[in-house]
Amino acid sequence: MDEHAAPAPETGAGLDRRAELSEFLRTRRARLKPQDVGLPDFGRHRRVPGLRREELAQLAGVSVAYYTRLEQGNGRNVSAEVLDAIARALRLTDAEHAHLTHLAKPKQHKKKPPARQQQVRSALPQLLDAMDGVPAYVVGRRSEILAWNRMAAAVFGDWAQLPAEERNWARLVFLRPEYRDLFVDWEQKAIDIVAVLRMDAGCYPDDPRLSALVGELSVKSEDFRRLWATHDVKDKNHGLKRLRHPLVGELSLHFESLKLTDGSDQSLVTYHAEPGSASAEALRLLASWGADATRAWSTAP
Repeated sequence: MDEHAAPAPETGAGLDRRAELSEFLRTRRARLKPQDVGLPDFGRHRRVPGLRREELAQLAGVSVAYYTRLEQGNGRNVSAEVLDAIARALRLTDAEHAHLTHLAKPKQHKKKPPARQQQVRSALPQLLDAMDGVPAYVVGRRSEILAWNRMAAAVFGDWAQLPAEERNWARLVFLRPEYRDLFVDWEQKAIDIVAVLRMDAGCYPDDPRLSALVGELSVKSEDFRRLWATHDVKDKNHGLKRLRHPLVGELSLHFESLKLTDGSDQSLVTYHAEPGSASAEALRLLASWGADATRAWSTAP
């Protein structure tokens, strides 16, 4: 069992909260069509995608000037009631609503500055080791992988052999070709990672390490730049992942992401297969190979 913090470059001045707020509202407005909210559509006479500012302001019950100031990044005096009305007008999800609130009212919702290094409680590595046959790991802010068990290494690769700063889901998914091969639906995995980073950016807009990570990925990955520009956010805590494992072939695994309630912004993520399925047998086989499975993963063609 390994427990690590994954330091990132200590450079950067954080993300521009006003620009984040402006772009988030603009992209949410652009995705709505007039007919989606019961407004007439003037077809080819519309010069902007989605709703106009005046249409959104009308739906939210605020003045056009007030909404325009907000979309320009000035949320200083906006009330929670107005944000709720705008969220309803934009058809925001719960995660998007929370993100909007974090961006617009940082004084009320800004969390404490993130610690230089993230730590996991001493009981968590013991819990991971006790989860025999269950791939599991702890992930923290900025998609950093903080701790994992033997089965997680057998399924996802030997993270202990990576430099500490590379033990990060965003860097793995966007910068390492073997992870593009591992996920059958790589695009969806990439979307999920970016959406979680966006949520982090709303909670910690002044985190220089997050800013440095976003900057690095933006330079090195065209796919990351494309997805980051969507400003999508979500909090995905369960689902199905299909993997193309280099040793045992295709795996269909259900995952659960369980948010720890100790204020650490960390989650325990577990994977399991349907009982009696080919994927369950493949996991049993990986477990029986022990450390050999982890070593073989890194050397598989």
